[in-house]
Amino acid sequence: MPAETVSVTGWGRTAPTTARLIRPRTYEEAVTAVRDSGARGSIPRGLGRAYGDAAQNAGGAVLDMTGLDQIHAIDVAGGSVLCDAGVSLHHLMEVLLPLGWFVPVTPGTRYVTVGGAIGADIHGKNHHVSGSFSRHVVSLELLTADGTVRTVRPGTALFDATAGGMGLTGVILTATVRLQPVATTLMSVDTERATDLDDLMARLTATDHRYRYSVAWIDLLARGAATGRAVLTRGDHAPLAALPARARSAPLSFRPARLPAAPAYVPEGLLTRRTVGLFNELWYRGAPRARRGELQRLSAFFHPLDGVPHWNRVYGRGGFVQYQFVVGHGREETLRRIVGRIARRRCPSFLAVLKRFGDADPSWLSFPVPGWTLALDIPANLPGLGAFLDELDAEVAAAGGRVYLAKDSRLRPDLLAAMYPRLDDFRALRAELDPRGVFVSDLARRLTL
Repeated sequence: MPAETVSVTGWGRTAPTTARLIRPRTYEEAVTAVRDSGARGSIPRGLGRAYGDAAQNAGGAVLDMTGLDQIHAIDVAGGSVLCDAGVSLHHLMEVLLPLGWFVPVTPGTRYVTVGGAIGADIHGKNHHVSGSFSRHVVSLELLTADGTVRTVRPGTALFDATAGGMGLTGVILTATVRLQPVATTLMSVDTERATDLDDLMARLTATDHRYRYSVAWIDLLARGAATGRAVLTRGDHAPLAALPARARSAPLSFRPARLPAAPAYVPEGLLTRRTVGLFNELWYRGAPRARRGELQRLSAFFHPLDGVPHWNRVYGRGGFVQYQFVVGHGREETLRRIVGRIARRRCPSFLAVLKRFGDADPSWLSFPVPGWTLALDIPANLPGLGAFLDELDAEVAAAGGRVYLAKDSRLRPDLLAAMYPRLDDFRALRAELDPRGVFVSDLARRLTL
């Protein structure tokens, strides 16, 4: 099984490290790769959409699992799929949508693997209704450090450590996942503007239960009375009757549009406070004050950035930091304070979203808890950014909140236990399951996971 030495980074393109990249194409090759990991261990990797260092392993091995990408069985009547962990959500949609089924949870990109979706316990716009991805996993096959392949099911300690465990309990080989039925590949979407953060939270609190999917783009450069103004977008899968006559002949057609890729080189300083401020102003003013029942393509509603390959290049060679945190219900003042601080700091973020989370899932390192989550992209070269985010981390932790490990690239380890109360259980299980430290990543070393 060939290996090559490469520079590996997350989607944010910060802090690259060098590792041996191994691409197993059979389960047997995966077992061999784990057994031959070497002193610096190994970490499984999917399509590289974790923003930080979760799928990096400096000086060790990185197992590219995208070579294991077979769909083995589809229960069309019951609504489930058995597939390899290297299958992407994009490929699942290509296969499942014509059959009237959709993935139960999707993040802002469909270019993540099933294994990555479980390892990060991804969430989407429907968490307040459907929870995170692992809630829909019936079972999985896990290759552990001793070379054993174990069947793992919900309700067990190993499942709760693996879902959200960032690949540190083993290599997921296959998974069986329950699906969401759909009648069309169009979405019925309501859009409205919120004048400030309080207006936005009031609208979400009062009416989110009416929608399966809900998200708000938020202008983090707006200040004063407009602080936290937003465009709120919510919807559900359109029924066949909602489609115009010309679209009813192929209601389950799935053909996502693609634009030219972002150039390999983007001049530094493209995303400044001035340029992002202009974009935010145009985006907010261009949104309807209130529009109901607009039909949108599924890809446009869920994954607008997937239409621009390599969009992460627009931040230049310095890359960007994705910062996402959650604070619980009753901690709205913490959210207001952080949004105000970001606005006063003038962080040039044009990709900022606010959502409400529903019930938490039992996985030990799963990110969502009931409350409010804010995610934003910030150019990594912004002066003083590290110290500023450290202050926000402390504020989030003091409020009982947490940051998302799948997007983290700089959290200090001393705050981790306050954010994730089951951290000691996770560490103890890892020590028992993997005493030689076969599975390790740059993230795990940085945070002493």
